[in-house]
Amino acid sequence: MKIGVFDSGLGGLAIAQSIIRRLPEFDYLYLGDTKRVPYGNRSQSTIHEFVGEALSYLFDQDCQLVILACNTASAESLRKSQQEYLPVNYPDRRVLGVLIPAVEAALEISEGGTLAVIATASTVESGAYEKEVQRQSPLNHFLSIAAPLLVPLVENDGVKYIQPVLADYLQPLNDRNIDGLILGCTHYCLIKQVIREMVACPVISQDEVVPDKLASYLDRHPEITCRLSRGGTRSYRVTDLSPGYEDMVRRLAGEPLELQRVEI
Repeated sequence: MKIGVFDSGLGGLAIAQSIIRRLPEFDYLYLGDTKRVPYGNRSQSTIHEFVGEALSYLFDQDCQLVILACNTASAESLRKSQQEYLPVNYPDRRVLGVLIPAVEAALEISEGGTLAVIATASTVESGAYEKEVQRQSPLNHFLSIAAPLLVPLVENDGVKYIQPVLADYLQPLNDRNIDGLILGCTHYCLIKQVIREMVACPVISQDEVVPDKLASYLDRHPEITCRLSRGGTRSYRVTDLSPGYEDMVRRLAGEPLELQRVEI
């Protein structure tokens, strides 16, 4: 059985490729719901509906475990998927997200101090990162920064224009003693070095955190790991294809990949 990676679009390819590099022996299936991206402007019930459809597709395609590599999906639908969807539909399968591993990594370098996240407006508005930090470590203070312009710049090959935009977004960090900055969007993996040059604190990037957290999870759950096939296969599927996707995939994945259009 495969490891599935789901994103509302193509940003999760950065996470998928980092997981594959860390755990290359397993079989993988990536699904991007490019037909309905972005999820950030949807209601929670609609996001959960879309995530449920994606999970059903991936589990029907023989995935044992699915990573929600979309911060919006992780923020709005992970717990509901784990507590309501799986027990009724696929009780022997598992769903994990990217939000909790990022928070855990941030708390490892902060001793009751102040953490920050930079993310899309929808993720910031959900309060999911702050809630998770407070759940795990109530003494930590938290600063959320909405950065709505970053994803369009990354997706449209505009990284060369990104520095002044980032400088404006990151200005609040200069006035605070921040222990760590979480990059709360998969697209930000591509600009993590630029961000690191602009802030004085450690930067937690999901592509660097999630693979090790997944490896640790598999070590702790041999009953899941033993079901995973080890053929080293990779399949990349999307719900819509457009002419611009080829270049975007190369930027996000670091290499050209063949996408297959599917219905879910």
